[in-house]
Amino acid sequence: MVRLEGGLFLMGSEAAVAYNMDGEGPVRSIHVDPFWLDANAVTNAAFAQFVDATAYATEAELAGFSYVFGGLLPDDFPPTRGIVGTPWWRQVEGANWCRPTGPHSSWQTLAQHPVVHVTWNDALAYCSWAGKRLPTEAEWEYAARGGLVQKAFPWGDELEPGGQHRMNVWQGEFPGDNTCADGFLGTCPVGTYLANGYGLFEMTGNVWEWTADWFATDHGRSATAQFNPKGPDRGVRKVSRGGSYLCHASYCLRYRVSARGAMAPSSFSGNVGFRCARDS
Repeated sequence: MVRLEGGLFLMGSEAAVAYNMDGEGPVRSIHVDPFWLDANAVTNAAFAQFVDATAYATEAELAGFSYVFGGLLPDDFPPTRGIVGTPWWRQVEGANWCRPTGPHSSWQTLAQHPVVHVTWNDALAYCSWAGKRLPTEAEWEYAARGGLVQKAFPWGDELEPGGQHRMNVWQGEFPGDNTCADGFLGTCPVGTYLANGYGLFEMTGNVWEWTADWFATDHGRSATAQFNPKGPDRGVRKVSRGGSYLCHASYCLRYRVSARGAMAPSSFSGNVGFRCARDS
């Protein structure tokens, strides 16, 4: 884990690329206390240790299926049901954290990749076992910014500075053509790309990351700083952050540090993971 000193930062974005319906704005002054955060997303290997110690069954395992990006399935994979509006997601029987693309796959070949197909509830169970917790949304954004002020990405405003790929997102035309110019079709191992200014890896791209907060778009309009905000007391969806390997500017420019996602806490799919926090 990395210890972060905390302090004041400007959260959110009002840039032209920000999604207003997601509640990225207004830009507001936020203070977070010192805390610890995992340098990487929780890996399959780490999650396997948790399962071995507790015999925990994830919600996808109990359901008997999960949602896999169709482009990751073998050409001869049997027909599967898609999701209306997002047909690239396929409902695959037997897919879960330990079989990421279905019964033919194994987490062991992806041991250092982020664990996926985990719900918010699953993430919370792992955190409890590890003596940690999920980061608040404010903590997550403070960490992702790496000490930079109002930049789009953890390293600055340029997507590929000097032509160098700095995160794992979709390359080409979504959803049919991924050139894999960044080296990956699906997830990448943690620690693949350069760390941000705080020593944290893959804060954007690769997998969406659960946070502790319920999702809301009204952040208040106070002129004074907010201290350690934790979102509303209740809600329907939880906040996810960072985007994933499936994000592309043509339809989902959410691989920015201010961008937000929202999912039911029981949601699972092949592009959602998490990292843990701890009080300082």
